[in-house]
Amino acid sequence: MKKSYTYLLSNKSRTMLYIGVTADLISRITQHKNGTGSNFTRKYGLQVLLYFEEYTAIDQAIAREKQLKNWHKEWKWNLIKSNNPELKDLFDELYPWPSIYFKVFYFRS
Repeated sequence: MKKSYTYLLSNKSRTMLYIGVTADLISRITQHKNGTGSNFTRKYGLQVLLYFEEYTAIDQAIAREKQLKNWHKEWKWNLIKSNNPELKDLFDELYPWPSIYFKVFYFRS
């Protein structure tokens, strides 16, 4: 089965959150980082991948996204901090190339 993901993004100052779902995490986060992911993420600069979960079916990821969207903001931050206490951008760990190189390469190929 094809993998799918639920993910949480934030801005550089870590004051806002965005929850999304995708079948291709690297491509989707790259879109967000390049300002083509969604109007909301572009408007508020939500480009930092703080948390993600992997699923074997898209319906599982969608169900989790809906569940997380109903959580209180504090619960979401506790979930993120339990797995990523330094609130670092996990995108750099997902892909072995430096983010800036990937950003240029991905959209030129």
